[in-house]
Amino acid sequence: MKQLNNPLPILLLLLMFITSAISCEANDTLAPTGRMTIARASHSATLLSNGKVLIAGGMERNDVHTNSAELYDPATGRFVVTGNMNVKRSGHTATRLSNGKILIAGGSNTEWLSSAEIYDPSTGVFTPTGNMSFRRGGATATLLADGKVLIVGGYDGSLHSDAEIYDPATGKFTATGNMSAGRSAHTATLLSNGKVLITGGGANRNVLASAELYNPVSGAFTPTGNLTVVRHKHAAMRLPNDDVLIVGGSDNRDWRGRYTSAEIYKLATGTFSAVSNMNTARFKLPAAVTLLNNGMVFVAGGGTSAETYNPATNTFNIVKGEIDAARFYSTATLLSDGRVLIIGGYNSNIEASASAWLYKQQGTKIS
Repeated sequence: MKQLNNPLPILLLLLMFITSAISCEANDTLAPTGRMTIARASHSATLLSNGKVLIAGGMERNDVHTNSAELYDPATGRFVVTGNMNVKRSGHTATRLSNGKILIAGGSNTEWLSSAEIYDPSTGVFTPTGNMSFRRGGATATLLADGKVLIVGGYDGSLHSDAEIYDPATGKFTATGNMSAGRSAHTATLLSNGKVLITGGGANRNVLASAELYNPVSGAFTPTGNLTVVRHKHAAMRLPNDDVLIVGGSDNRDWRGRYTSAEIYKLATGTFSAVSNMNTARFKLPAAVTLLNNGMVFVAGGGTSAETYNPATNTFNIVKGEIDAARFYSTATLLSDGRVLIIGGYNSNIEASASAWLYKQQGTKIS
């Protein structure tokens, strides 16, 4: 009988990988950087083609919104003002288009908004573009493979189940298929097959566990497996292996129903399954989660700490360093050099912050 190969070297390599990953997580750091020009929460933060970050809109506190915008320069660690938006807005969407311009859509100030505008990094100017068919706050915007943008759901006093497509070539929004339920504070994630996964959100004061897939070819939404729990105000991130990580959020008790739980959606089976819990209960973090260059997921928002999810071990690990307070509706943006910029958000008194932090992975090269 042929002797089996010695499995010891393979086991040693696997142990070295896991040990290395844990070591990297233990040596990652989170530290303050320059402050924004004003306090913001429910703003947008979008990486530009030139490596700077556009921060637009947001709120300082309830009913105090802004149309101001600023740029963060990773080379200097400073924020500088850029052109103002045409409308004060918070809770809007921001999408970097294939041409490098940024589409800002919807949100609210003292009313719900259907307007949209385009930011041109070459001029620093915001220009109005076509209006959406409906006013939408808490909607999602997803850049599709063809360069168009899918706008889904939202709220304007009632929940929307409808969706529409923005075409940069025409500057217009046109209707597409309807979801099975009205959703706000849901997630929308582009999959490798070009479809978009929609999860959770609210419906008539109830929070949903249902999920559905949007097919850009047919313009239709179809049901897929249910989340393991109802969730809204959560976050979703596609992993390198095409799974989608769902983290945090809350049930219909809102602040009292915050989750530490997380789960994985498998594209191959269309099912969700639970993974290890986070170390902190978190919600209101849809824009405070990002995929790192090493394939791990960085999770901030909703707590004074940040943590990373390691797909190899299915575990969450707290990173070194703390944020000054638990921040809700903050943003986390992966920079071109591999660091993450975390900015703003409001505390439990709905008071926004101008503070910013940088997360640096061990071995990240700073140019």
